[in-house]
Amino acid sequence: MTNTAIDDGPEGAPSIRNATAADAEALSAFAAKVFRDTFAPDNDPMDMDAYLSDAFTPEKQAAEIADGSCVCLIAEVGETLAGYALLRIEGPDQGDPSVERSVELQRFYVDHAWHGRGVAPALMTACIDTARARAGATMWLGVWERNARAIRFYQKYGFVDIGSKEFRLGTDLQTDRVMSRSVRETDAATA
Repeated sequence: MTNTAIDDGPEGAPSIRNATAADAEALSAFAAKVFRDTFAPDNDPMDMDAYLSDAFTPEKQAAEIADGSCVCLIAEVGETLAGYALLRIEGPDQGDPSVERSVELQRFYVDHAWHGRGVAPALMTACIDTARARAGATMWLGVWERNARAIRFYQKYGFVDIGSKEFRLGTDLQTDRVMSRSVRETDAATA
């Protein structure tokens, strides 16, 4: 997928584009801020600091942007970074469109200031479109079992709970719910 612009709507609607290497530093700061804003109130500050110091460095963001098995989408409103998503395309050779793949929605972050303003739906639509364009059959994600708002959002987009997995935040071993949905056009049309 190249540049997916979703800016046909009212003024202030988000546009979605693929991240570039030049976005790594801003994306690193944005992701750390949103993660901290979302999860710090319910976690030990030392565990939060340990996780953030490793998970969202500019070098790590640059590596993910450059990784051919990843797609990093940025949602902007005007010049403001409002959200981002990281998809990891799983399976064999990414260049073979005849092979269906599983797509992990590894990150889906929208700044709290943009909640309820159309950024999350536009970004999710772009994620589903990207998964389809990359021959995805299913999309799955892990979401903290205590993040009820996110779980409701994912359910609204057809994700269903299929199990759990562990997530380590510093020294704290937590439980993520694993949710999945089909991204095939035919399945979406009948849902």
